[in-house]
Amino acid sequence: MSAPRQRVVMAALLLNANRVISVDRITEYVWDGAPPPSAAATVRTYVMRLRQSLGEHASARILTRAPGYLLELGEHESDLGQFTAHRRRAAELAERGDLESSSAELAEALALWREEPLADIPSRTLRDVEGRYLQELRLQTMELRFDAELALLRHAEIVPELVRLVREHPLREALVGKLMLALFRSGRQSEALDLYRRTRVLLVEQLGAEPGADLREVHRRILSAHHDRPRTPAPRAQPAPAPGTAAAPAAATVRERSGWPDPAQLPSVPLPLAARSDALARVRHFLTTGTMPAGMVATAVVTGRGGVGKSALALHAAHTMRDSSVHGQLYADLGGAERPLTAREVLPRFLADLGVPRDEIPGEQSERESLYRSLTAGRRLLVVLDNASGSAQVRPLIPGSGGSRLLVTSRRRLADLEGARTLLLGPLDEAGSLELLGGIVGTAGVGGEPRAARAVVTVCAGLPLAIRIAATRLLERPHWSIGHLARRLTEAPRLLDELCAGDVGVRPCLDAEVAGLRRTAPGGIDPAEVLAALGTTGASSVSSGEVAVLFGCPEAQAEEALDSLVVANLLDAPAGGRYRLDALLRAYARERAQGAAVRGHGRSYMRAG
Repeated sequence: MSAPRQRVVMAALLLNANRVISVDRITEYVWDGAPPPSAAATVRTYVMRLRQSLGEHASARILTRAPGYLLELGEHESDLGQFTAHRRRAAELAERGDLESSSAELAEALALWREEPLADIPSRTLRDVEGRYLQELRLQTMELRFDAELALLRHAEIVPELVRLVREHPLREALVGKLMLALFRSGRQSEALDLYRRTRVLLVEQLGAEPGADLREVHRRILSAHHDRPRTPAPRAQPAPAPGTAAAPAAATVRERSGWPDPAQLPSVPLPLAARSDALARVRHFLTTGTMPAGMVATAVVTGRGGVGKSALALHAAHTMRDSSVHGQLYADLGGAERPLTAREVLPRFLADLGVPRDEIPGEQSERESLYRSLTAGRRLLVVLDNASGSAQVRPLIPGSGGSRLLVTSRRRLADLEGARTLLLGPLDEAGSLELLGGIVGTAGVGGEPRAARAVVTVCAGLPLAIRIAATRLLERPHWSIGHLARRLTEAPRLLDELCAGDVGVRPCLDAEVAGLRRTAPGGIDPAEVLAALGTTGASSVSSGEVAVLFGCPEAQAEEALDSLVVANLLDAPAGGRYRLDALLRAYARERAQGAAVRGHGRSYMRAG
């Protein structure tokens, strides 16, 4: 039994090349949704045997990546990779207006197909999920080629193939519409109208629905015989359509259009900062430079502490790339750790935004993911996922391979998001902080009180959120001077009470970071208690040795807890062996220490020695 199941594992890895596929998903495929209790261990055995049978060089391509495995493959090392490459080149050629070459590339892609995919793989679930995805991808590619051929006025040449496909897929309205158009242009108007009548009867009888808007429009144009008159095939050397060919798709995109507008969902952003220009350039470089291997999508992750300006930077980058993301931009705020949205909640909206009628969105999550990949494969979309809490939340929302790009913001590093390039965004320097403050309250005010302005941004520790809150308080109280605000911030017994405006504050961001902390290991010390201890000392920096003395623990445990605080953006990364706290972190740590004392835990963080 193991050899057939090993084929299932290998097929799953190949179909998800250069993407992590979880052990849970593999077990669903191997045991058709009813895995035994030992399934995970058995899958590991199958992978081990695959590595042994493939030999040293090939087996090194199968990598262990949480929560499963990843198979590294070059673009031309699999049929699917070559197929995707042809589709991508076809889209690029179409955008340049070279429909002749674009159609040839699509024909090359389709020539790679042989019979039904996965026919010899003993997994009904794999065939249902991945096989359906492949079949949909093939049909979409055929439709793209038919669009190109219609634009090149080769309608008579594609009629036989369209007739066969419509017989196989009589309810696929996109194919029916193309066949109707090809028949009409070939002088077969009555056949085109009869095809519409038969299709309408089928739709009503089998689905209880009338034809969609696109098919009705083709029918209307044929009846009016106004916008799309029969014409003879054009010579191959002169592909440009004759004037009045309203049905030919624009050269900018040879794709089936549902009439639904391309998504353009990017929120507006504040004015860009000169201090962030280098970071902005790096994000754009991550997403636009170099060619991705087959099956992978150019991905950039902007990470950093809450309030540092990750979303603003990512959205600035996204807005500068709108012209190159010709098929639109999808955006979702994933809610962070406080109110995380799952892919199950986001995917229906994305699918609807891409033109899928809501009553046709699949109920099964795996089918939604497959349909999403199918709809985005070969397109040039920009997908922006803001405020992600982890890689598992992001993976189902990665668009299909081709020319699309993915931009993610997260407080976490997302180091396990395969192929992502990461930018750690730090606080603003003094010049950038003053630029931000002046941009809100006015440069004249900042220039009139330079020392006070510097004091404000120093207390705010270069955190854009804190600076914006401070500036908002000034705008709300025009009788305050910058000097008055500076004194309030520097003398406040609880600094974070001052850095609050309405429902926006610095404290909730830091609370969210603490909520995500985990004890590093059994018997280790709690990072949250370490933070409170640092608030007791009032120090601006600390070493792992000093924390080990405070807690009476091995230095290795102290270092683990401190590193957990760094990962959670509650400490700056160590320099010279010392972990540093800026003014905001010191104030927050002091609050934690005071809160622990008030709750009466009775723990003394300051140990003798």
